Amino acid sequence: MTSTVVFGGSGYAGSHIVEAAAVRGLPVTSFTRRESATQIAGVTYKVGSLLEPADRAAALAGADVVVVAVAPRGDMAGKLRPAIAELAIEAEAAGVRLGVIGGAGSMQREAGGPRLAELPEFGDEFRPEALEMGGVLDDLLARDGELDWFFVSPAGDFGPWAAGEYRGEYRVGGDVVLTDESGVSAIGGADFGVAIVDEIEEPAHHRQRFTVAY
Repeated sequence: MTSTVVFGGSGYAGSHIVEAAAVRGLPVTSFTRRESATQIAGVTYKVGSLLEPADRAAALAGADVVVVAVAPRGDMAGKLRPAIAELAIEAEAAGVRLGVIGGAGSMQREAGGPRLAELPEFGDEFRPEALEMGGVLDDLLARDGELDWFFVSPAGDFGPWAAGEYRGEYRVGGDVVLTDESGVSAIGGADFGVAIVDEIEEPAHHRQRFTVAY
């Protein structure tokens, strides 16, 4: 069984990923900077930070896949990109697959067009975060070497404000935002978690970004 570690396992995306993994009986560990108030049965919880080399080493030890589900906001702003770059080097050396959960801001409205975060109508409040995660994607795309990585951009409407109910379905796309027949780009947390665990168990994307939406 694939052993998975999730940095940010108590956040919105991370908690759904670890829950989906636990439901399948996969060994999964959540690393968070503070003890998680709510804990899911079957998940191992540890206190640790992506910014700390010793904690990254502990996460990589014995793991098959390490997933970063941490947002570059608050005191993590400006620190996440270099930390993931360091983790990528360490993961390659350890032979561990790396997954990164990014936002929709690095996606395109149409093939070959600008990224959403570069458009004037993109919210200024979220632009710095989106640009930093876009930089993380750029760093991964520019990497040489043998690291097996994947970068996932959820649909545009993704978060506790649009959690919805579990549907047991999702679609997978590339760099262009996926929308439904009404033009809505959305994915619920539970279905997103299942999509990530599907990728962990049966890898379909290697050294590339993909998106998940209804």
